[in-house]
Amino acid sequence: MKIKHINKGIKGSRLIQESALRFAYMIQEEAKTRAKILAFWQKHGTKATQDAFNVSKATLYRWKKKLEESGGKLESLNNKSRAPKKRNKRIVDYRIEKYIIEQRKEHPRLGKKKPTPLIHAKCIEWNIKPPSEATVGRIIKDLKDRGRLPQYNKLSLNAKTGKLHTKTRKKRKKLRRKTHKADKPGSLIEIDTIVLYINGIRRYIITAIDVHTRTAYAKAYKSASSKSAKDFFQELEKVFPFKITHMQTDNGSEFEKHFRDYVASQEIVHFNTYPKSPKMNAHIERFNKTLQNEFANYHLDLFSIDVDSFQEKLHEWLLWYNTQRPHEALGLVSPLWYFTTYITSQESQSG
Repeated sequence: MKIKHINKGIKGSRLIQESALRFAYMIQEEAKTRAKILAFWQKHGTKATQDAFNVSKATLYRWKKKLEESGGKLESLNNKSRAPKKRNKRIVDYRIEKYIIEQRKEHPRLGKKKPTPLIHAKCIEWNIKPPSEATVGRIIKDLKDRGRLPQYNKLSLNAKTGKLHTKTRKKRKKLRRKTHKADKPGSLIEIDTIVLYINGIRRYIITAIDVHTRTAYAKAYKSASSKSAKDFFQELEKVFPFKITHMQTDNGSEFEKHFRDYVASQEIVHFNTYPKSPKMNAHIERFNKTLQNEFANYHLDLFSIDVDSFQEKLHEWLLWYNTQRPHEALGLVSPLWYFTTYITSQESQSG
């Protein structure tokens, strides 16, 4: 069936349509309501209108005047901004600003609380009204926004060369998991770090679990650097019998720099949890508790003196965990059994 435009061939129809749309957009619902109230007022009188709509007589006359002055245009009844056209401007004595700038040059980390009593003492000398602590904070913010406060770069000492260099840190927008689901092996790996204190010695275990199959891996380290995390992930790719496409970590420093760059080079999506939200990594948190309660707590002395020997025993425990230990989340079967069943079912569906 052929559809014919009803306005085809009518000169100016397009302009009329655009004007109608613009007119409809200009008139607010509030203006339409006010117009109806005015019509009711004209028909039924002031008393009935006040009882029905709880509107004062002065307001009715004000709306009527606006409508008459605009020549009957409904948009004149629209709500208008009530913000003041002229805003109060904070007037600050130049001596207070100068004093704050001088103090910040000497003490870059000085906030608003500490200099307030010092400023009050100066104001007594200058015979002017002292500002409150909140006002001092606003003055500092204004000076900062105007670029009048001194800027200082953080310096870092290179341990190898002994030279100082400016420490710069670029903020990276972190990706948060919102709708992505772990619907197949490797579709979501949760990674975390266990920190253990043994006789004053700090030791680390980086852990990972596949959310879909509950297959887990862990490795012990003496330090939790981004290089250690990168090494762990490379090991993880060799151990897990499936390709990793998505992973999630908390915001620890070990999951930055070398780790982040390597994961990006492998085209793996890296989600970060929200700060102070361990429940977002619930599966790996539960595995960490199991690893500590069923294995690590019984080998702490070995971990403190011989990390390699501890890792050998950890490998044996992980082998048992992945191939034999029943998991309630998997219906009391092992991750290996669940994974092979999944593969078999996928092959039968594709066949």
